[in-house]
Amino acid sequence: MQAFNEHIAKDGFRLRGTAMSRIDGFSDVVFGFALTLLVVSLEVPRTYDEFHAAILGFLPFAVCFFFLLLIWRAHFRFFRRYGMHDAGTIWINGALLFAVLFYVYPLKFLFYVANGRHTNDNVFTNPYQPREMMIVYGLGFAAIYFCLSGLYLNAWLQRKSLHLNPLEVVLTMSSATDMVGIGSIGILCAIIARILPPEHAGNAGWFFFLIAIWSTAHGFVSGRFIRAARARTAPEDLQPLPHGS
Repeated sequence: MQAFNEHIAKDGFRLRGTAMSRIDGFSDVVFGFALTLLVVSLEVPRTYDEFHAAILGFLPFAVCFFFLLLIWRAHFRFFRRYGMHDAGTIWINGALLFAVLFYVYPLKFLFYVANGRHTNDNVFTNPYQPREMMIVYGLGFAAIYFCLSGLYLNAWLQRKSLHLNPLEVVLTMSSATDMVGIGSIGILCAIIARILPPEHAGNAGWFFFLIAIWSTAHGFVSGRFIRAARARTAPEDLQPLPHGS
């Protein structure tokens, strides 16, 4: 079996960041803290009513946990691909972690309301607050994916020093444009929430389903460029990187 540091990703990208770094450790702490903020309650229920309330909060927690897991996976994939520790990566990664911590609050609140445990009359005190909630959520979502895109663009700018082969260059740009597209949908939802009447602003959330359409279309188009790049990449440039790269 190949050692993990010689592993080639399924898409052909040679992994450069197989060793744990201080950026990885710090980032995992922040992601762990963000998950802690999502926990329904840190105390063990003492009555059945408290237990029942905790159970009702499990579904929103599960959805929020899944969303954060997707973000962590994208973060993990980037640092395993490139293993970058330059100043630009550190600052962009810092902005990403800040956005994640900010995003936790509108994310949890949105699904707390959507779970139906409370009526809108109990949660919102004026008709403009649902609009503001959707705008904040959309902007927080966009900020995360724009930061992920920034990480990939920074890697693309350093493609020569990273010794990226033609396939890896195309995969890098493909990932960057994918993240830009997903983040733009967050901006679109925030704009639609601002345009819609306040009482219908929550319907802007349905536009997040455009992510599936975007990802499918992007995968179809970028797949052609990736296959072409793979064909023109020399076989020796597809071999695992030596230990310590």
